[in-house]
Amino acid sequence: MKLFYRQYGERGMPLVILHGLFGQSDNWTSLARAWSEQYRVFVLDQRNHGQSPHAEIFDYPSMAEDLRETLDSLGLEKIYLLGHSMGGKTAMFFALKYPERIEKMLVADIGPRYYRPHHTDIIAGLQSVKPETLSSRAEAEQRLSTLVPEASTRQFLLKNLYRTEEGGFAFRFHLSAIASQIEHIGKAVPPETSTVETLFVRGENSRYILPEDWPAIQAQFPNATLETIAGAGHWLHAEKPSEFSAIVLNCFR
Repeated sequence: MKLFYRQYGERGMPLVILHGLFGQSDNWTSLARAWSEQYRVFVLDQRNHGQSPHAEIFDYPSMAEDLRETLDSLGLEKIYLLGHSMGGKTAMFFALKYPERIEKMLVADIGPRYYRPHHTDIIAGLQSVKPETLSSRAEAEQRLSTLVPEASTRQFLLKNLYRTEEGGFAFRFHLSAIASQIEHIGKAVPPETSTVETLFVRGENSRYILPEDWPAIQAQFPNATLETIAGAGHWLHAEKPSEFSAIVLNCFR
């Protein structure tokens, strides 16, 4: 599957960015524009997200192949690869199969281990929105607030709500496919070794990469290093953009 992408910059090594679950390329605009002074930045919408095609299959092997097909279509033989959360898992799957395509990789706040599904309330909240029945965005937020009390999380999710040509509302993500296959998103990376030079970046307040996870990460990615952003949670690039950007620029040089 060829994915929708946004490009920033015309010169330098290509830097490809993969967003997380329920995200989209548009979320990375500010950082991508800043990085475009040094790289050709390509921010992709993964399948079933943003403006990329929808499909009933939703798993990491498929998303890794989507990345390969998209890189081929763009003529990008070797890249810097950055993935956050679900995007980081996609990047790790890709690194196992196509290590020769990656110059360096940065994985933001996710490890290769299995993660138990933990988006039940978010999915139920999104299903309760029923966008085809909405009369306003305010109504969508009111419906979502019952199961998603955090205003910042609601704002992030509802960036995916848009007006159709007919004047109604719809989600950009393929909610039914995501909901039915959410178990795949926590799947562990296959127990193989990748020698790709990789930087794992964790948020100090996040529990996605714990200190006890590091030995297993190093065993699978022996050329990996780890950095922690103080005071950041899982959305470290949004919570601490300056600190995250400095790490990215230092990594990809």
